[in-house]
Amino acid sequence: MPIPQLTLYRHDRHSRALITLAGEIDLTTEHVVRESLGQCLRDGIRTIDVDLTTVTFCDVTGLNAFLHASWATGVAGGSLRLHHPPPALARITALTGNSTLLHGYPGALPPRPSSPPLAPGAPSRWPSRVPRATAIPTRGN
Repeated sequence: MPIPQLTLYRHDRHSRALITLAGEIDLTTEHVVRESLGQCLRDGIRTIDVDLTTVTFCDVTGLNAFLHASWATGVAGGSLRLHHPPPALARITALTGNSTLLHGYPGALPPRPSSPPLAPGAPSRWPSRVPRATAIPTRGN
């Protein structure tokens, strides 16, 4: 089995950095992402753009690294944006409600064909309150 590879390029201009990633972001490579984004902050960078055009795979560990970096950048008074994510990353980012990380992507997924959108003012298909689960007594042997 080949070892996943991740290549990272960083280009700084004043307090802004462009990070270009190429390859796969997963459990074995996410530390590279975390360290490089953390180093940007330590170097005084406050606006971080991450180009994912040549990323072929990114799982939830990669998303977690980006979320951590986004939080840390926000605390430092900056911003982090992901550009041109692979479709799978764009989808999990939208599904988890983190589309604000994505530059140029809509904030929500389109409705599924089997689930047409509701008309304005129509009641929700889902109950507003989910009943609490109750224990069902079982017979002892």
